Amino acid sequence: MNRVMVVGSINVDRILQIPQLPLPGETIKMTGLTSAAGGKGANQAVAAARSGAQTTFVGKVGADADGKMMRQTLRDNQIEVSAVTVEAQAVTGQAYVLLQDSGQNSIIINSGANNLVDAAAVQAAQARFDQQDFVIAELETPLSATLTAFRLAHQVQARTILNPAPAQPNLPAELLALTDLIVPNETESASLTGIQITDQESMAASAAFFHQQGIAAVVITLGAAGCYYSYADQQGIMPGLSVPVADTTAAGDTFIGALAAKLQPDFNNLVATLQYATQASALTVQRMGALPSIPNQAAVLAALATN
Repeated sequence: MNRVMVVGSINVDRILQIPQLPLPGETIKMTGLTSAAGGKGANQAVAAARSGAQTTFVGKVGADADGKMMRQTLRDNQIEVSAVTVEAQAVTGQAYVLLQDSGQNSIIINSGANNLVDAAAVQAAQARFDQQDFVIAELETPLSATLTAFRLAHQVQARTILNPAPAQPNLPAELLALTDLIVPNETESASLTGIQITDQESMAASAAFFHQQGIAAVVITLGAAGCYYSYADQQGIMPGLSVPVADTTAAGDTFIGALAAKLQPDFNNLVATLQYATQASALTVQRMGALPSIPNQAAVLAALATN
């Protein structure tokens, strides 16, 4: 069983179902409104836990009903939450998801307590790092927290996984050097490398850029087309799966959490693990909501057995 720590964001998602995005100056009607637990960090942690990882979370919530609900939701998913602290003067993070009939989404974030996840919050959880195989972070919390987490991880030989989302250009060179596996999507990759993803040659060039920064393994997610991977002498595309799409909100987070749950720390099973993570993500997009849509290990294995 992998031991996975996630340093990241916790949000409550407000999902606005709409036919399509409004044009400038246009007013449209929603066709539905729902709420669900979410946040990139929370999604990734739940995905890891549901795929069998022993999972720990480092983050913050507000002293409000949403914060209480989110801490309990993480507990209900067997995630260790002693390092998820409550900030009395902040609201729990909020995400407003504009979900179109096509299944595509656009998201507006109110970071709230996530903005207070700093280096000190990570340092307070230092004793837990030597128990981890993988430490995951994304960019919905301050970079100081991610840098501190990756430094601590490397001190105890834990492997680090960076999901550079939302896209931020010019990430610190030290952060990239401390990253063992980077998992951007096409837009995030282009933001960091300056190389637009158009074909496999541009994917290889992007991976080469990341390798030059000291990153051992690169996985660029390609939406429905699957993902491109590059590690040591292994490069190629893991094809996506053709499935009906209800909501893509947590697809990438499910992929990363499932990957961390099954990947060996030496990355020797990377290709097989990508197949598992791709299947997990394909199941996620077929259901509404973020956390509610993330499958458990049994569901993923059953789907793999039929494909």
